Amino acid sequence: MGCPIAHAHAYAQHQSVFVFPRYNLLWISWHDSAWIPILNPTNVMDYFQSTTNPFYDRTCNNEIVKMQRLNMEHLSNLTGLEYMLLHVQEPILYVIRKQHRHSVSAVTPLADFYIIAGVVYQAPDLGSVINSRISTTVNHLQGAFDEARTYSRYHPSKGYWWEFKETESKDLEDENKKSQKKSSKDKAKEESSSAFQRHRVNILLADLAKKFPIKNTPFPASNTHLPEQRTSVEDNSKVEVKVEVKTEPQGHKPPPEKKPRLG
Repeated sequence: MGCPIAHAHAYAQHQSVFVFPRYNLLWISWHDSAWIPILNPTNVMDYFQSTTNPFYDRTCNNEIVKMQRLNMEHLSNLTGLEYMLLHVQEPILYVIRKQHRHSVSAVTPLADFYIIAGVVYQAPDLGSVINSRISTTVNHLQGAFDEARTYSRYHPSKGYWWEFKETESKDLEDENKKSQKKSSKDKAKEESSSAFQRHRVNILLADLAKKFPIKNTPFPASNTHLPEQRTSVEDNSKVEVKVEVKTEPQGHKPPPEKKPRLG
């Protein structure tokens, strides 16, 4: 008869309903809208094991245990590909690991998948992240060199030089356009409020005035400062103005008049 587990494994290999093409799984995502409202730690593995999920390999040991109607704890007794729930952060985040089991205690991680708000993504490995960053950097550097090459000029008598006149004019045009956009936005912000808004504001102000009426505080009498002012005026009147008058002494007589001589 053979081993039932081996027969189940062969059956799972031939009963793959969906055959997905070979493409980069880092560029896609998957979700099932019917499962998203009811996701929880007890059924998230059933959600991940859906036949329409391109991240799930139906030749794994999870399918064997599922077909044998055994508990998932029996996965540790098998060797091969399996999926396990690695981390749970309810109600939005679940992390599932794809790994290859060699023995009860020896396991090799292959990939991690995270479910955020019901959407499944594959977590990128370190090599993919470094490769993506390097390719992006090289692409930008190549674009910078190509643009710099367009500004270089050469003449046998002058040699090499740079010419950025076109770029300066373009920059000025861009700045003018930006300033025009900002001015139009500022004008739109400075527009007066509508009649409905003013009416609502007046109603709110009237309610606040009824709830918190203005208290009439008595002001101090204005005659209290009059005595001080009078005393200051009297003091000023008492100040004597000394005027010096210069008088000439009376003892001095004017000089005699000179009489003409008769010849």
